[in-house]
Amino acid sequence: MKFLFLLFIIIPIIEITVLINVGEAIGAWNTVGLVLLSAFIGVNMLRYQGLSTLARAQQRAQNGEIPGQEMVEGIVLAVGGALLVTPGFVTDVIGFSCLLPFTRKAFAKTLFSRFSVIAMQQQHQSSAQFYANDPFQHQSQSHHAHEQQDRNIRSNDVIDGEFERKD
Repeated sequence: MKFLFLLFIIIPIIEITVLINVGEAIGAWNTVGLVLLSAFIGVNMLRYQGLSTLARAQQRAQNGEIPGQEMVEGIVLAVGGALLVTPGFVTDVIGFSCLLPFTRKAFAKTLFSRFSVIAMQQQHQSSAQFYANDPFQHQSQSHHAHEQQDRNIRSNDVIDGEFERKD
């Protein structure tokens, strides 16, 4: 909850303050030009970095590996792109840091370790909760034996059908 407060209240106040100070120092139209220029440069960097991350993810998938790092980097790139499109200099600095390969990989590594820990904790909690509330736990072994027998019987089933192609 505190994070959302920071995100939606404090950051815009800081952005407005910085924009006013920069506007007083270099002029209003120059400030608007800088904001538009940073958004344009950011979108082009996002496209280039996004395509290279996508290529790495496809390469890892073709090698039979899970492209987890690349998926998290894609999330960091998306957040960075959204921050660059948002008018302001503070969000632009954070957005550009999400697009630079060195800092993006550091952010992604931090997020990746956090996601895997959260996923493991949730998996253990949900499975423990499921088995704790299972009233049929004593029947689960015989139930699995029946499911295996049903699968063996169904593997011999033939499904016949017709189709019509309409172009």
